[in-house]
Amino acid sequence: MYGRLVRAGALAATATAALAMANARTAPVVAPRRDGAAATERVTVCIPARDEAARLPDLLADLLAQRTAAALTVLVLDDESTDGTADAARAAAGSDPRVRVDRRRADTVGGVGKSVTCIDLGVRALTETDPTVVVFVDADVRLTPHAVDAAVAELRELGTAFLSPWPGQVAVTRAERLVQPLLSWSWSVSLYVRGANRGRRPSMGVANGQFLVMDAAAYRAVGGHRSTRGAVADDLELVREFRRHGFPTAVGYGGRVATCRMYDDAAQVWAGHGKWLWSQFGRGPVAVVVGALVAVIWVVPPTGLLSSSRRTRRWAAVGYGAGVASRLVTRRAEGSPDSLVRDVVTSSWHPASIVVGTALAVSSDRGRRRGTLTWKSRALDTRR
Repeated sequence: MYGRLVRAGALAATATAALAMANARTAPVVAPRRDGAAATERVTVCIPARDEAARLPDLLADLLAQRTAAALTVLVLDDESTDGTADAARAAAGSDPRVRVDRRRADTVGGVGKSVTCIDLGVRALTETDPTVVVFVDADVRLTPHAVDAAVAELRELGTAFLSPWPGQVAVTRAERLVQPLLSWSWSVSLYVRGANRGRRPSMGVANGQFLVMDAAAYRAVGGHRSTRGAVADDLELVREFRRHGFPTAVGYGGRVATCRMYDDAAQVWAGHGKWLWSQFGRGPVAVVVGALVAVIWVVPPTGLLSSSRRTRRWAAVGYGAGVASRLVTRRAEGSPDSLVRDVVTSSWHPASIVVGTALAVSSDRGRRRGTLTWKSRALDTRR
């Protein structure tokens, strides 16, 4: 029985590795370009910022250094920061008229996480700047000088209303290197991206709120970020709202123009992912089935390397190798900021990453049920 389980897991891991390789060849890649494709666009970049005084100036410097012919406006909305975020933003912008810094309006309706700030930002972008393209960027993202042009050009070339250029995830500490590469890997081994991008099914929409690029008319038609008010994963709710309205959406590898270091240590990794993972894998029996399936595919096969059966060990080697390959291929397609050698080493930890990721999901669901989850010192109302 155990040998059959190892073989089944190895075959499934091999299939997902093949899917990752297909996506690496065919999924959209947002890369620098110099053809002036965005010259006729009016682009408004929206930055929701809460306690980001240390990181926001770097992003603003990147935006003001953009080599684009588009008319560029940058809106920074301070979300009740306590560290002088607004002042830091104004100092970084200097007298540049393209940057506007303000504080979030009072909101009596309430919401989850940064959703209220994004709702406010979206309204300001549409009513105050007359954009053709609306971009949302998190304060911890870094952009290359051609990032805006590349992303807008890809949006238009794909003929889509919503594009998520997935930033290359910067991972420095061991905890980051265990968990962060799983983000792009998870959709790269579960979706044929090119096909998913062509569809309209909401459940097949993929997005990373670190960097979102949207056609302004479509963004207005879906009500901006309004649908995300009660969502912990506001980016996924938004992409699904676009699809529910019949608009095409796309995800692509964006690490060649954008990078992001989300967290600095293990505690931040645990708390940061803990606030939203519960919403992605179902609840109760569904979550158990998903967890068991993940374990069979990527955790059980490597354990077979210790088996006394030569046949089992062979299948175990196949399964382990396929898991590592899927991780490495995705990391390189993502536009990893790390060296190839480092990505090989980190990818070899894949079974351990799956165990840690599963533990994070379990902890996240426990926090949801107990009502103990927080986002930047704010309690999240997740007991629904």
